[in-house]
Amino acid sequence: MVAKTTVTIADVAREAGVSTQTVSRVINNKGEISAETRRLVVDVIQRMGYRPSSVARSLVTRRTLSLGLIVPDITNPFFPEIARGAEDVALAAGYSLFLCNTTEQADREVAVLRLLEEKRVDGVVVCSARLPDDQLVPMLRRQRTVVLVNRIVPDGVVSGVVRVDDASGTRQAVRHLLAGGRVRLAMLAGPPTSWGGQERVRGFLEELQRGGVPLDPELIISCPPYLDGGYQATKQVLALCGSIEGLVCYNDLVAIGALQACHDLGVRVPEDVAIVGCDDILLAGLVTPPLTTIRVSKYEIGASAVRMLLSRIAGTQTAEEVILRPELVVRSSAP
Repeated sequence: MVAKTTVTIADVAREAGVSTQTVSRVINNKGEISAETRRLVVDVIQRMGYRPSSVARSLVTRRTLSLGLIVPDITNPFFPEIARGAEDVALAAGYSLFLCNTTEQADREVAVLRLLEEKRVDGVVVCSARLPDDQLVPMLRRQRTVVLVNRIVPDGVVSGVVRVDDASGTRQAVRHLLAGGRVRLAMLAGPPTSWGGQERVRGFLEELQRGGVPLDPELIISCPPYLDGGYQATKQVLALCGSIEGLVCYNDLVAIGALQACHDLGVRVPEDVAIVGCDDILLAGLVTPPLTTIRVSKYEIGASAVRMLLSRIAGTQTAEEVILRPELVVRSSAP
């Protein structure tokens, strides 16, 4: 015979000599209960090691005390810091966090949104969604509460947005390169489905125009947001366009891939080509030469998104958008 190890609310009520309703009132701090009865029930709960069922509680409160966090690539060092910030805020508020990784695949993004809907999580943070609006918006409407990171959708669909001013960050990078006398600039723009990537392209074009530099469309190349994506795209832009003086990259992984391609092709950095990344991941300061990049607080992205989500759940939301301002960190790849 297997011994019973799970203590139920009925066990506590039987031991304390009260009803299960009385125990429930003590646990949830509701109803009129004498101090003596409350102390008795609390003593029994502690002595028996009773833990309230989260499933049963969710049936009463209609909350699961769980949140979802969707990221496009957990192997990219940019996203674990976001997850850490999100989880720290969630745990401090008594919530658990489901981390879902879409690996930059649209079908997996659809699958995890459906999964979190089925799990009845109280809210979802979606980072850098890749789905087009006509697919994404209907799925977001089915969630209980949603905050987007680095993506804009039509008004009224989500509870709030946390975004990096990517256009501003890229303008800083281009301005820095132009001030250093580097005029023929190229951009490795990342995946075309990235809203943040589109904003970086916008900033790139705006600052070139402001500097009176003519645009060569061949100098803007989409690429996967990985090391190999940057490596291959750099070889492509150098083969197509000959000499360039500066390279602005979608993220630091792409920029590090560009550094490797330049090394293999005998192109000196920064003497021949200056390279600028984006995100300031840990590797950015460790490669040779150390990478000039656009820094943003990744931890604060996740923390801000969950704070906004929780305030909406609690009905106390005061802000619908948080904009984080990036800064240029100058290192040896683009002095």
